Amino acid sequence: MSHPDVARLRRLLLPPPVSGGDAVDWGAIERETLLRFPDDYREFVETYGGGEIDEYLSVKTPPAPGSPYGDVLDRINPALPDPDQDEDFRALGAGGDLPPLLPFVDSMHGDVAFWLCEGAPDDWRVVVFRRQAPYGTNRWPVFDGGMASFLMAVLTGEVNPFSAGFEANERHVFTNWRGL
Repeated sequence: MSHPDVARLRRLLLPPPVSGGDAVDWGAIERETLLRFPDDYREFVETYGGGEIDEYLSVKTPPAPGSPYGDVLDRINPALPDPDQDEDFRALGAGGDLPPLLPFVDSMHGDVAFWLCEGAPDDWRVVVFRRQAPYGTNRWPVFDGGMASFLMAVLTGEVNPFSAGFEANERHVFTNWRGL
């Protein structure tokens, strides 16, 4: 049974690649890293794989032989700003602790979408680091939803968390790494 948010996303993205998504041994990843990914992300990876949406957003995956997008596990401990220098970033953590973040999408302008890894994986919210934020705006907007609902909101223009505008259209193109 398809995840409802991924099913909605499939209506916006052109059909998945004929070659299919990326085959991932999710159980092995969980055993090796003690990390369980959200169900919508797992389904997206199995359906589409790593690649780009409209040559603007790069979706990262666990390692897949040959894929330049298969580096999400290399990003488990990303370089993050100094919380003493970034008030918006500091506000993400509970009690002043550094927030547990895992990046999974990059924009062509250097913005990064992270999961805020608190609670069960299917409850993780999305946080975006805006590389270039207008003066007085939060560089770390939080989206109250998972990966697929976040992508839906971005693609439909419901939210615009990135440094530069994203073209909201009725249809979008996903290009799998095999087709690049």
